[in-house]
Amino acid sequence: MKSIHPSLWFDREAEEAMNFYTSLFKNSKKGKVSRYGDNMPLPKGTVMTASFTLNGLDFLAINGGPMFKFSPAISMVANCETQEEIDHLWEKLSEGGEKQQCGWLKDKYGMSWQIVPTALGELMEAADGPTSARIMGAVMQMTKLEIAKLQQAAKAA
Repeated sequence: MKSIHPSLWFDREAEEAMNFYTSLFKNSKKGKVSRYGDNMPLPKGTVMTASFTLNGLDFLAINGGPMFKFSPAISMVANCETQEEIDHLWEKLSEGGEKQQCGWLKDKYGMSWQIVPTALGELMEAADGPTSARIMGAVMQMTKLEIAKLQQAAKAA
């Protein structure tokens, strides 16, 4: 087996999504685009699949029609080193979508994302029970996660 990678089902937005996502993430690139031909489920010339890479992870997007939608049961997790990176992805990915609690959002295509500071994992690993509870309490109060508030919760006594 060479690899395992996500395949994302779109109605007809596969190429648009590929262009959008690759514009947001470093180390990303567009791949091959294939199109429907004669006697196929969607009109000839419509994008069938679009392959792309986000931060080194390969994806395949398919235009398959409106019968399947994204669900929060599957989400993309973007681990961010800085607050600036969090702020950028949060604003860009939530445009036309929905900002949610605890660092979650839905983008304009309905894909769920978790925009998470790497500092959260580091704080939780170093935390005892009461500190973990304070950190998670802070997370539950936020929509977009803020590193300074998480650090403050970890230090509170």
